[in-house]
Amino acid sequence: MKFEPRRLLTSLLLAGLALTSPLLAQQADVSLKLDIVAWGDEIRGLSLKSGETGAIIALPFRYSDPVTYSGPAVMEIFRTGDGDVKHLPPPTADDKKHQLHPLPAAPADVISPDGQPKSPLALELDKRRAKHSNLVALAPIPAGCTHATVLLAPLGNGTFQAYVIDDDPAKLPLGEVRVHNLSTYEIAVRCNNNGTKTLKTRDAFVAKAPDGYFIYELTYLQDGEWKYQENNVIPIRPTDQSQVIILSSDNAFFRSGDGSKNGFLQIVTLRRFPKAPPKAPKPAK
Repeated sequence: MKFEPRRLLTSLLLAGLALTSPLLAQQADVSLKLDIVAWGDEIRGLSLKSGETGAIIALPFRYSDPVTYSGPAVMEIFRTGDGDVKHLPPPTADDKKHQLHPLPAAPADVISPDGQPKSPLALELDKRRAKHSNLVALAPIPAGCTHATVLLAPLGNGTFQAYVIDDDPAKLPLGEVRVHNLSTYEIAVRCNNNGTKTLKTRDAFVAKAPDGYFIYELTYLQDGEWKYQENNVIPIRPTDQSQVIILSSDNAFFRSGDGSKNGFLQIVTLRRFPKAPPKAPKPAK
């Protein structure tokens, strides 16, 4: 599969980026809880207001403490410093073949000063950064959302693209699983030995986890041919809100000590515990 080198700059054009600047200004304010998660290396020094101390830490593909946000529906994310985060060496040419690849570019008439196509939201970020240089991402929050996961994908220029997942309990019941395809490959997921779901990039679906287990088989479409990757079992507790994210990444998070990766695509499971897990029964005397 061939990718244009210039398009490797943007890791993903994520979740609802077909917004225009007038729309950004018209949306009503929102109030919700957020879990901010790093798509890759740990991100320190984050805040949701320009003047605040950067106390939020986004952990790699893992939930930390949720934060509360009230304000415009297009949320601004700021960054001050990076703490003691270790920086990895730049990827090799071979690494780039397996890194995250972007979704289709913005319309051809939306061109940045360097000649690269950009989404309207990315152009809006550039505009706002002229006033606040520590602004690093814009995240459009869905209307009516009460709890969201925000995945921050690094763009390599100090800014991030935000993929927003609406985790309202009515849309993701406890004990079930939402499966996301955030790779650039079409995938097919067979769940619990039942029907197969075919997902294009950015597609998602909610699946049952009978008896507390999500059993799946995963294949992906590459160069016009379906290729088998794996079958696996993921335990799902009835008290959890669970996300299974399928992506293609070369980040060190997915590499073993010898530098190898397990599988062409990578699988991440995020678990939130809206309710305390049940206590184990005391042994009988």
